[in-house]
Formats: sequence, C-alpha cells, structure tokens
Amino acid sequence: MKNIAIFVSGNGTNCENIINYFHDSKEVHVSVVVSNREDAYALTRAKNHNVPAVVMTKKDFADEQKIMNLMKEYSIDYIILAGFLLMVPDYLINAYDHKIINIHPALLPKFGGKGMYGMHVHEAVKAAGEKETGITVHYVSSVCDGGDIISQFKTALTPEDSADDIAAKIHVLEQAHFPQVIEQAIRAGK
Repeated sequence: MKNIAIFVSGNGTNCENIINYFHDSKEVHVSVVVSNREDAYALTRAKNHNVPAVVMTKKDFADEQKIMNLMKEYSIDYIILAGFLLMVPDYLINAYDHKIINIHPALLPKFGGKGMYGMHVHEAVKAAGEKETGITVHYVSSVCDGGDIISQFKTALTPEDSADDIAAKIHVLEQAHFPQVIEQAIRAGK
C-alpha cells in the first residue's frame, strides 16, 4: 500500500476526485490533505470523506523539519499537487524525487512557469489563438513546470471558446484522467 498526501490551495474538485477514485483501492491510500490556506474548500471536501486535513502555511513550508515530520507521521510515499499554488521547496523535491506529481492546465512546455496557473493559463491560451490545449501530468522538479512529463491529454478549441469555456474543457480532462495517471505512475514507480 502506498500512502499519498494531496497538497491543495483552493476549491478541491481534483482533490475530491482523487479521494473518490482511491476510496476502495488496495494499492493507494489518501492519507492526508495538506493546504497552505485555511479557507481552502478542499479541506472541507477532505473532512467530508474522513480524510485528515492539515493547514501548513507558506511559513510552515519554509520549516523543513515541520513538513518532513508531517510526511513521516502519515508515512507518505507520494505527494500529489492538485491546485497547490506554492512552489515546492527543494528539500521536499529532493526527499521525494520523482514522487511528487502535479497537474498543469495546459500542454507543457507551452503556458507554463511562474504565474501560469488557473484562469491565467486559460486566458493566455485564448489570447494566443490556440487550436488545442489540454492537461499535463508531470513530476515536480526545481524548475517551475519543468519536471518530466508523465502524460498529456488534449482537447480541441474553437475561436468562439472563451477562457471560461477553455477552463470547462480542461476540468473535464482533469476529472477523466488525473487519478488514473497517478495510479499508473505509482505502479510504475514501485
């Protein structure tokens, strides 16, 4: 059994989808949800599914011992970033080399890097007149959105699509693919 921690900053739809996907799994257990924001609705979603939920602020993430103790407390094997908006500190990346998985709402390397998250990405995709976009599931490295790509899934765009339309199409891809890619990556990483 592999224990995962889900790191979140916001609403938590991907977090809840992952919790539901692994609910009866004999291979993967969602051990804890960690948020850098105490007002993140993802914490409520976790509690509604009886998953421990912990708030660790940006200041807490600067304290290696505090975060590593939390990872040890829950015997964490993998960390999943599901809308987590802080940069992951190097000590965590080093401790969990190729065991921190992120989802990005574009086809990396396009529309990645600092400041490229959420609606900022969809607005940039729209402004660029892209004919397609998608999601990228990748390992986290010390380079923002620069880690090894695990999987990408695409969706077609029309000139009429607004940034909100693009966001809705991305959400469908995230819900359909993210948990399965996590499961495959964990199986391959054993």
